[in-house]
Amino acid sequence: MISEAAKLTDPAQPILSVNNIEVIYDHVILVLKGVSLSVPTGGITALLGANGAGKTTTLKAISNLLHAERGEVTKGTIVFDGEQVQSLSPNELVRRGCIQVMEGRHCFGHLSIEDNLMTGAFTRRDTKAEINRDLEMVYEYFPRLKVRRTSQAGYTSGGEQQMTAIGRALMSRPKMILLDEPSMGLAPQLVEEIFEIVKKLNEEQGVSFLLAEQNTNVALRYAKYGYILESGRVVLDGEAEALRTNEDVKEFYLGVGGEGRKSFRDVKHYKRRKRWLA
Repeated sequence: MISEAAKLTDPAQPILSVNNIEVIYDHVILVLKGVSLSVPTGGITALLGANGAGKTTTLKAISNLLHAERGEVTKGTIVFDGEQVQSLSPNELVRRGCIQVMEGRHCFGHLSIEDNLMTGAFTRRDTKAEINRDLEMVYEYFPRLKVRRTSQAGYTSGGEQQMTAIGRALMSRPKMILLDEPSMGLAPQLVEEIFEIVKKLNEEQGVSFLLAEQNTNVALRYAKYGYILESGRVVLDGEAEALRTNEDVKEFYLGVGGEGRKSFRDVKHYKRRKRWLA
């Protein structure tokens, strides 16, 4: 089971350490500027910020997917499970236990749900029986997928496609999943369902998660620790509960401040005076 892979990691050490990285696109555009963060072994960490803050770029830097978009890490180090990994290929990183679930789900629309799930095991050298056991485990966490297992993925709902994308990642037996905008385009009830499953996978299978989310409120309810990105920099970090009660976070990311919800004009004016930009 996935928990066996997770047990191989030293719980006293963070599963992931990102140390002062810079990312440049097209040899010119500086997108990330000295970003540092860590994910504890067996933890859920949130990476928060508005659209364009650099969340997806950070995840792609970790999972080594930048080169496909003419980007590269030019400074800093990325350490996963005790080893520097920025020079590894994405499939080598998957074999080591780190996999990304992309924003927008990216299922193979012409394949069935089950065929999509099975593609997650392409890096494994296990027996068919072992892979089938993990497939049944995925169906236990996502019973809706078992019902729709023969359906063409492109004709399923957004929630079912998100479940398929996470289930496909689980089939690789990960130690850590980088989950990019899991709430995007989903109804609030489905968002809660997805995050509850993430919580169960974390607690029962020992999978660590780094969640990149615009939905700050829900992310901070499930994460233990959070980092807030703005314009490619980490501007604030701390325990999730402390961030939820922070006045700046409530103002700019939860949409309400100490005096209640403000008008757009008031928020825009106050934004110029953010303490972290002083």
